[in-house]
Amino acid sequence: MSKKTIVITRPSSQAKHLADLLSADLLHHPLLDQAVPRLLNLPLLTIVPRIEPALAQQVLSALESADLAIFVSPNAIESTLQLIKRPWQEAAGTSMPVAVMGGGSLQALHNHGIGQELSPTTILMPQQNDQWDSEGLWEVLQSSKSDWSGRKVLIFKGEGGRDWLADTLSAAGALVEAIAVYSRAPLELSHPAWGDLKEIDFSQSLWLLTSSEAVRYLGQVMQQPFQGALQKASAVCSHPAITSAAEQIGFGEVFSCEPGDAALVEATRVWLDSSAS
Repeated sequence: MSKKTIVITRPSSQAKHLADLLSADLLHHPLLDQAVPRLLNLPLLTIVPRIEPALAQQVLSALESADLAIFVSPNAIESTLQLIKRPWQEAAGTSMPVAVMGGGSLQALHNHGIGQELSPTTILMPQQNDQWDSEGLWEVLQSSKSDWSGRKVLIFKGEGGRDWLADTLSAAGALVEAIAVYSRAPLELSHPAWGDLKEIDFSQSLWLLTSSEAVRYLGQVMQQPFQGALQKASAVCSHPAITSAAEQIGFGEVFSCEPGDAALVEATRVWLDSSAS
C-alpha cells in the first residue's frame, strides 16, 4: 500500500503550527503504527507585507479618528504592526475596539500584547469556530452596536480577497476604509516543493485548503504536468467558498470542516480513519 501524504498549503509562516499539531496527533493515532503519513509543505502563496512610509502614515492618520479596526487574518495583524512600528495602543489609543474573525487572529493579537494591556483593548470575535468568517463577525458587530451610521471602520486586509464585510458595513451606514497591508505572491514554478508532488500517490493524499485564492492558483498549475491528478486526491476545506473552489478545480473528494487548526486536525483524523477501514 502506498504511503499516505497530507499536503499543507498554507504560507510558510503559518504552516509550522499546523504541522506541529498534526505531527503530535499522528503519533498517537491507533491505526498508524506501521506507516505514519508524510507531511508535505506546499506554500501556494507567500505573504508579502507592504512596508511603505506613505502607507504607514495613512494607517496612523486613519487610526486617529476610527471607531473600530478589523483585522481579516493573522497576516493582517502581523503586517499592520510591522508597518506602523509601534505598540497598538500607542497608535490607536485605549478605547478603540478591534475585531477579528477567528482563533488564529486572536492568538496573533495576544502575541503582540493586544487585549492584555493594563487597560485592555476590547476584542470582538465570534465565539463559536463554526462562525469564524465574515458573516459570523458581522453578527457579533450587530450585537455590539445596533446603529453603524457614520461610524468609521478600518479593515486591514490583503490585496484582493472578499469585500462582503466592507460592503455590508457600508450598507449599514458605516464609513469604511479598507487598507491592504500585504500582498500574496504565488509559489514560483521553480520551487522544489512542486517536484515533491511527483513522488506522492495522489489517491492516498489529503490536501488541507484554507484559501480560495490559493486553490485557484493550484488549479492553474496542476493543468500541467499533473493533469487529472487531483481527481484522485481528497481535500478538506475550512470555508464553503474554499470548498466550491476545490470542487471547481477537480478534486475527487472534497470535505468541509470548521475554521481553525483544531478542526483541520480532526478532519485529517476522520479521513485517515475512513481510508483505513
